[in-house]
Amino acid sequence: MKDHNLVEPLTPSEILLERRPVRDRDGTTVDGLHNVWIILNNPRELNSYTTTSIKEVILALREASNDRAAVAVVLTGAGTQAFCTGGNTREYAEVYAGAPGEYRQYMRLFNDMVSAVLSCDKPVICRVNGMRVGGGQEIGMACDLSVASDLASFGQAGPRHGSAPDGGSTDFLPLFVGIERAMYSATLCEPWSAHRFYRLGGLTQVVPALKVNGEFIPNPLVVTDREYDEFGRLVFGDWKTGEAREAGKALMSKGVIDLSLLDEAVEGLCTKMLHTMPDCLIKTIESTRKHKLEHWDRNRETNRAWLSLNMMTEAKAGFRAFHYGTRQRREVDFVRLRQRLAEGAQWNDELIAEIAPWVARETAKAGR
Repeated sequence: MKDHNLVEPLTPSEILLERRPVRDRDGTTVDGLHNVWIILNNPRELNSYTTTSIKEVILALREASNDRAAVAVVLTGAGTQAFCTGGNTREYAEVYAGAPGEYRQYMRLFNDMVSAVLSCDKPVICRVNGMRVGGGQEIGMACDLSVASDLASFGQAGPRHGSAPDGGSTDFLPLFVGIERAMYSATLCEPWSAHRFYRLGGLTQVVPALKVNGEFIPNPLVVTDREYDEFGRLVFGDWKTGEAREAGKALMSKGVIDLSLLDEAVEGLCTKMLHTMPDCLIKTIESTRKHKLEHWDRNRETNRAWLSLNMMTEAKAGFRAFHYGTRQRREVDFVRLRQRLAEGAQWNDELIAEIAPWVARETAKAGR
């Protein structure tokens, strides 16, 4: 048999690539077979992907495709806080802001990563261990199935931080939740709970991950009962507010995060796939993926071009504002920006300094 891998051996530095045992229905390990786990390993920066880690994910997916003993691929993140929060804002601010040509090449890699998920010769399961935001939401929706901790949140960040969710969300999200809900999520960037996203059709399964006094409980920050508001609207999956939210935070502080049920659910899906005809399984997956690919292939190159040019204007301001800001101040002054543009102001460093003065101070210190 021939070796069809592009790189041999693959020795990643920013992701983890593991072959974990596949289990039969009775829980025993199956000889000669395994699942391939691809783990974004940057928990300090919420598993945001860098240029290097994107390259490694592409090669890992290609290697998994060629792995004759692999049953399924599990794409996940390290730790308990985040699956992936999108592109690495440090790299965006320090390398790509103001450099559209460089960012265009970066977006070639990002597009290839999404395409690698959509063309993998094995089923790809997204194990959502925490926040799935921005580009993380996009690569997650490219996966075939998603199983989430109910502490996870899902959403976009682009229009609030200088970009557009054109790395897949504007293609995939309407297929999951319908055009109006997709529009709401993509434009206003308000995160959904795992329970809400599941109810809208975005997830395969949701499992609890918070243990209090040794017992798993649902996310206490989310309405997880069939409740209605004063207008008769079902609010299951909505974030709690006011006193209920404060009580939820207090309960969370008493608990610990335990992802064992998440792992059990993911392994259970892999076991179900084990008991299918492999060629029929992947053909079914490929046929179903075509609905995503129809939109992705139509738009990805023009989106890449626009996102690159945007690095000279709103992205340059927004990514640097986020990276150099504080938790309390990571967004530009949107009102002042709109006022200045209405007055005919041009995009330049002076305008950025006016709408995000901390950016000017920090970039001056760094000599950028």
